[in-house]
Amino acid sequence: MIDTLREQTDGQNIAVLSLYCDYQTLKDQSAVNMIGGLLKQVISGEARIPGEIKNCFEESRKRGGQGLRLQEMLKLMVKVISSIDRVYICIDAVDELLEHDRSEFISALRQVIQEAPNTRLFLTGRTYIRRELNQRLTKWVPVIHIVADPGDIARYLSHKMDEGGDRDPELMTENLKDDITTTILEKASGM
Repeated sequence: MIDTLREQTDGQNIAVLSLYCDYQTLKDQSAVNMIGGLLKQVISGEARIPGEIKNCFEESRKRGGQGLRLQEMLKLMVKVISSIDRVYICIDAVDELLEHDRSEFISALRQVIQEAPNTRLFLTGRTYIRRELNQRLTKWVPVIHIVADPGDIARYLSHKMDEGGDRDPELMTENLKDDITTTILEKASGM
């Protein structure tokens, strides 16, 4: 989806930003770091770093190098993306964030959407965070829940496993196919 968006918007004043949340890098996935990662993607397309951003980081160094606070980062983010016609923010596996970080990050995204109405948000995550997303976002943005159909996943897996016709048939037994399919379906449903 991200590649398709980038291809379709190439050459336009449109930014496609993306992050992948990963439980293995939880310590790096605070709300301020995530917003900072999105901001970095936006300014990487600029010929030079805007002076206001440089000034904020220099001020941060003067305060002891603690880095920007979330509200400072959000202010910069909104200022930079407000000059862009459309901004797509795609966050994959938002359920992988720690609950506190996820809550703070979703609130930060809501603030971005409120202050920069040119922004569109696409989040993926397991179904158990649906209630949290509804509580934090639905007043400000429409939420469409899309759930993978287990039958579609099973058919896709079967097709992919049968595709390798040139390999030794003893390597992929029916029992192994069933085990793979069962495991992936369980993971896809959040089990």
